Amino acid sequence: MFCFWRTSDLAVLLIWGVFVAGSSCTDKNQTTQNNSSVPVSVVNTTVSVQMGSKALLCCYSTSLTKAVLITWIIKHRDLPSCTIAYKVETKTNETNCLGRNIIWAFTPDYGPELQISAVTLQHEGNYSCETVTPEGNFERNYDLQVLVPPEVTYFPGKNRTAVCEAMAGKPAAQISWTPDGDCVTKSESHSNGTVTVRSKCQWEQNNVSVVSCFVSHLTGNQSLSIKLSRGGDQLSPPYIPYIITSIIILIIIGCICLLKISGFRMKCSLMLAIQRRAIHSMIL
Repeated sequence: MFCFWRTSDLAVLLIWGVFVAGSSCTDKNQTTQNNSSVPVSVVNTTVSVQMGSKALLCCYSTSLTKAVLITWIIKHRDLPSCTIAYKVETKTNETNCLGRNIIWAFTPDYGPELQISAVTLQHEGNYSCETVTPEGNFERNYDLQVLVPPEVTYFPGKNRTAVCEAMAGKPAAQISWTPDGDCVTKSESHSNGTVTVRSKCQWEQNNVSVVSCFVSHLTGNQSLSIKLSRGGDQLSPPYIPYIITSIIILIIIGCICLLKISGFRMKCSLMLAIQRRAIHSMIL
């Protein structure tokens, strides 16, 4: 059995204020479960939020004067579950969700709204708000899914090929080409739930000089144009000149060091020869 950390004002976690009208909550697709003599209203919702943006999760809409106990139960994917509770009669707050960048705010006439100011992958999970009232118990569940826009790169290859890559997106991006070519598309899943998609295509028609790569994703679509190389030629990615320049600089530095080492060895050999001659003269 876990314990709550009690605080008088929860200045870091709880902000008492009024949101704008656009943040008010409405109950939709409501179903009733009669598992006990007390009616229980349950609403299940899936919410998709882009990483870095704000998420607003609404509880059952009721006046605080009618509520007895309001509880948020948060189950993140990779973190232990935590709970935030508010007892209306005693006006006390209890929580063990500190340090997760989550704000719980009340309005005077409506239920609490849970706000995440900047969503990250660690916020993905299940959020459940349970409201106890004399009329019955009400529950609103959220499956929060975080969307991550992919980083898109592209470059032409040899033999009239082109590569388009959507890196670390969530969910996986979709890549298509215009005009159609002979394509091979591969996906690589990462430990944080993101996916990298890489598509390589070849066009044998000599009349095709420019192709377009379309990257489709829930966070937005991108269209990129790629100029194909001539048959047998290969256009290097833009970072290749920097690599070549770095290698040349390293070779020059290495040559200088070798020259210094060689010069030092020559000086040592000359000094040893002079010492040998001096000793030989003293003996004679």
